[in-house]
Order: sequence, then C-alpha cells, then structure tokens
Amino acid sequence: MSEATKRRPGRWTVARRIVQAGALVLFAAPLVMAGWGLLGIGFGTDDALPTPADLPFFGSLSSTTILGAEVLDPFAMLETIAAAKTFEVEWLLAALPVLAVYGLVRGRAFCGWICPVNLLLEGVDALRRKFGIEVREAPVPRHAKLWIALCVLALSALTSVPVFESFSPISAMNKGILFGATAGVWTLLAIVLAELFWGRRVWCRALCPLGGFYEALGRAGQANVRIDHKACVRCDVCRRACLADPAILSPALDGDDVIVRAGDCMACGACVDACPTRALSLALGRTAKPKAKAHK
Repeated sequence: MSEATKRRPGRWTVARRIVQAGALVLFAAPLVMAGWGLLGIGFGTDDALPTPADLPFFGSLSSTTILGAEVLDPFAMLETIAAAKTFEVEWLLAALPVLAVYGLVRGRAFCGWICPVNLLLEGVDALRRKFGIEVREAPVPRHAKLWIALCVLALSALTSVPVFESFSPISAMNKGILFGATAGVWTLLAIVLAELFWGRRVWCRALCPLGGFYEALGRAGQANVRIDHKACVRCDVCRRACLADPAILSPALDGDDVIVRAGDCMACGACVDACPTRALSLALGRTAKPKAKAHK
C-alpha cells in the first residue's frame, strides 16, 4: 500500500468533499422544499404543490435559474447553437457568469469540485485500490478530450441535436437524482467499468468532452498549485495522487516551473494533501514562467 493511500484525507480533500456534497444538496433542496421529492418520485399527496421554479434557486448543472435569471452551462450553450444553427444573445449572457467564474478560478475546477461523476469515480478508484485491481495509468492521451469536444459540436450541427446532452453521464448523476432522468445511465455504467478494469480516471482525464472544454478554458486560471523546490524530495507521491494526469506536474517537479500551469489541472488539492514535505501548496495568483535554464 502506497504512502498516498495510507494518509488520511487532507484539508483540501475534506473541503472538496463538502463542496461536492453541498452542490448536490443545493440542487436537490428546491425539489424537496416544494414537496416534489427526488429521483422523479413524488410524495403521493393530492394537494396542489408549488412549482420549484418559483423558488430563488432551481435547476440542474445544465441550466439553472437564480433569482429569476437563467444560468447556462457554456458547453451546452455551444451544443445548442450548433444544433439550432442560430444564436441568441440571451444564451451568451446566461453562460457568461459560469465562464467568468471558472475562467478566473480554473476551468477544470468544475471537474474537481462540482462534477458528480468525478465524485463517483473517486469512490470507484478507492474500491479498485482496495481489491488490488491493476489498470493502465494513461490508456488514452489526455488531450483527446479536446478533439472529442470539437467532434461533439460538429455532430450536434450535423444532427441538429445537442449530442453530449443525450448521453452525458453528468446528466445521469445530476438530473437522475433530481428528476429521475435516465439519459446517460448506460454511459455512466460503461465509465465505471472502464475505471475498474481498463484505465485510471480514463473518462475524466481523456474522454469527457466537457472536461476538454474546461481544459481549454483552464489555461488562465488564478488557482494554481505552487512548488517549493527546496522542500521537494522527488518522492513522486503527488504524481500518484493526481486526479487529472501525473504528466501535468512534470514541469514543476523537474524544476522548469514554479506552478502547475497546464489547463488540465483541476485545482483539487489532492497532490497538495499527499505531499509529505509540504512542498506543494494551492494559492491564488499566476506567476510568470521562469526563463529556461542555460545549459553548460
């Protein structure tokens, strides 16, 4: 058993679990408050029930209403534009708050801190370790999801249907819990099986088109993992803990950079919690890339 496995969850992992659970509760609360129930199951009353949409907050990760203002998932907006072959300014305005938040923080912070599929797969990852099931670390190149995202948009335009929304495992988790929707259930099952027997984090790292979209957005985020090169002992525990892809840590660990600059970083803090010498930290601010070292 590795050192990373033995360690108790650190403060960033605990904070992330609280945020992930809080997101699920936040979206479920309006349905419960209105008396609708979850999983598409009502409470069985014959009395007229209020509409959850009348509450200050209501919706899903695809589309949410906050104080009467609609907020859209930016990638779902792009799919809709491609499928409808039209553009509405209202769609862009609804997506801008999400773009601004994740653009300033880090694009893939959504994956690390909010996405329910990531929460599920962390549990599957722990289950696989418990039973000693060995899988490949990177069976698919991590940048594949960028091309998959482009293909999804192209197919949406060709079929006039928002393609990813029809099989999204995020919908299977989020909308399934809230409304009992079944879209994406088979995709979710396939992802769990792939996680157990094929490759570690293969969906999140390499195949998810939404992750590809946020990877592109995440190249300018302000939440960054920093390294203290003097404290680093090159134990590679952080690489084993990384949820995104160990390769994104290489420039910092090899001494070529002082932060993890890759857009794939989820700012999840898993590597920070795992580091035995506290050489890694998660902080705001994006420093300039150091000049290349001169070779003698």
